[in-house]
Amino acid sequence: MTFIDLGIEPDIAQALTDKGITEPFPIQEQTIPLALSGQDIIGQAKTGTGKTFGFGLPIIQRLGIAPEPGVKVLVVVPTRELCVQVTEDLELAASNRATTVVSIYGGKAYEGQIEQLKAGAQIVVGTPGRLIDLAGQGLLSLGNVTEVVLDEADKMLDLGFLADIEKIFSRLPEVRHTMLFSATMPGPIVTLARRFMSKPIHIRATDPDEGLTQANIEHIVYRAHALDKDEVIARILQAEGRGKTVIFTRTKRAAARLVEELADRGFPAAAVHGDMSQEAREKSMASFKAGKKEILIATDVAARGIDVDDVTHVINHTIPEDDKAYLHRVGRTGRAGKTGIAVTFVDWDDLHKWALINRALEFGKPEPLETYSSSEHLYADLNIPVGAKGRLKSTPAAKGVERGTSTGSRSGSSRDGGSRDGRGGSRGGQTRSGHAAGSERRVNNPPRHVTPEGTPEQAGGTHDGGGNEHHDGNNPSRTRSRTRRRGPGLASS
Repeated sequence: MTFIDLGIEPDIAQALTDKGITEPFPIQEQTIPLALSGQDIIGQAKTGTGKTFGFGLPIIQRLGIAPEPGVKVLVVVPTRELCVQVTEDLELAASNRATTVVSIYGGKAYEGQIEQLKAGAQIVVGTPGRLIDLAGQGLLSLGNVTEVVLDEADKMLDLGFLADIEKIFSRLPEVRHTMLFSATMPGPIVTLARRFMSKPIHIRATDPDEGLTQANIEHIVYRAHALDKDEVIARILQAEGRGKTVIFTRTKRAAARLVEELADRGFPAAAVHGDMSQEAREKSMASFKAGKKEILIATDVAARGIDVDDVTHVINHTIPEDDKAYLHRVGRTGRAGKTGIAVTFVDWDDLHKWALINRALEFGKPEPLETYSSSEHLYADLNIPVGAKGRLKSTPAAKGVERGTSTGSRSGSSRDGGSRDGRGGSRGGQTRSGHAAGSERRVNNPPRHVTPEGTPEQAGGTHDGGGNEHHDGNNPSRTRSRTRRRGPGLASS
């Protein structure tokens, strides 16, 4: 079966072939013929099964080879990362046509997005907030839209975008072609579909014998100690055959800390989390996709925007909140029919969460195996070379510091500006007060002592017992003059 067999026109099929995409996936085989005919569709498929092209190819083809300027297609997605990914896929498919795709999402300047809209972009891929913002300002017209897609609808529900979706639909024409895609199908999504779709056909692209999780992903669950997780991760990153790896953390702070920790151990990593600017997040994703950095540390905000086919491992540094979040996280591996490994760490305090996930996904692993970085089964389960440690390289010494020495040698400058070798040199020609030596401003001079030979010298700074500053009994004692204060009315005799 080829894309042309499904009814896709040669120029679109050729654009995919040029990127090595020649055979459609099951969700695409079921979706494309119906979507080309204008049938409303509810597509339910696990993440990573290729549903972007399932709706993307038909909407591009239905626009024609040279569509008129103006927004004709609206694709609504829940996250910025997914917005960028879907845009890239649609641009690839439309690369042989005069069709323009624009991303509309928050965190970036309005100007560039508005310019693309004014230039006549026909396909808009956007997140709900920015779409409503631009539509409210009259900068985005949705009155001529003929094709509408809601991608990852269940995630939009989780993020509280349901009211925003209703606002967007209120601006759309009554007659339109609508498609909704979701990995899960909770009640509110079914209600949404019934309200805004016309006699939709429900497509479920799963193998009846596959179960609730993807069969091509191996799921490994460990009960791990919080202080040992970094050591365990460092060993997993040395597993044979490991390619690109995504590590999920619960918090932004944990993600930032883990990036620094792994870099210190010799594993450079990129990060994507909410405390980063949109530009920084996009740079991290681009670096990860290009293979410049093979490790990506992310919070759940990025779980659905990581569409990279060659991710071999997903590591849950902390357990997901529920079974849905688990599926979305581990769905970053095993994509496009490839195999993958998902490793989940369960803290002692989170065993009750794992019990719920295990029951919902029918794993049959109620008790995660207690595991440490030295556990033999860790090396066996993940094909880690024997002898692998938690560090690829030693931590480099701070700049200007040599191993076994302090910041300056014993003959270097002392803190008070005096030389350690007894010559009394000042630091950089300056005294402690910051004024140049020889300045007219008065400064405190180091105490002067008399050597056994009777030669006055300035005290040095060595502490080996041989410096002139050590009293040997030959130095004259200091005499102090004291003046007794007299009270009022008392005169000196």
